[in-house]
Amino acid sequence: MTRTASRRSRRAIPPVSTWTREFAALPEQVGQARRFLADALGGCPAADDAVLCLSELAANSVLHSASRRSGGVFTVRAEIRRGDYVRIEVRDEGGAWNERWGADLHAHGLAIVRALSDESGVDGDALTGWVAWARLAWPGRAAGSQT
Repeated sequence: MTRTASRRSRRAIPPVSTWTREFAALPEQVGQARRFLADALGGCPAADDAVLCLSELAANSVLHSASRRSGGVFTVRAEIRRGDYVRIEVRDEGGAWNERWGADLHAHGLAIVRALSDESGVDGDALTGWVAWARLAWPGRAAGSQT
């Protein structure tokens, strides 16, 4: 009689890498934030969309939050699970957002983020700071996989 051990194959879950950097809340620093994220996402098929989302979120922080005051900052955080997802966040210094609406009464930057991401949102408050975020699925990931 032969014994056979059965082994379940487990899908290897790639590790999460986290990248964080603080930027002065100046318009020219939005470009630096884009380059920072592009470097972190090297080889990611969703990199262009993620960088565009970051650009919109960082620009909102610089233009519409309390970070726009002299000496203000915004912080970019990227969580990357290769083959699964990219999650980006921009944390600012709070305050009432001074949103500039388009002629059609829509905030276009956040609409772009919603259109490109699988999930997005804004957490926090005017006193402690806002965290605007977007999560993008890694193109080509296995159907139904979620982490």
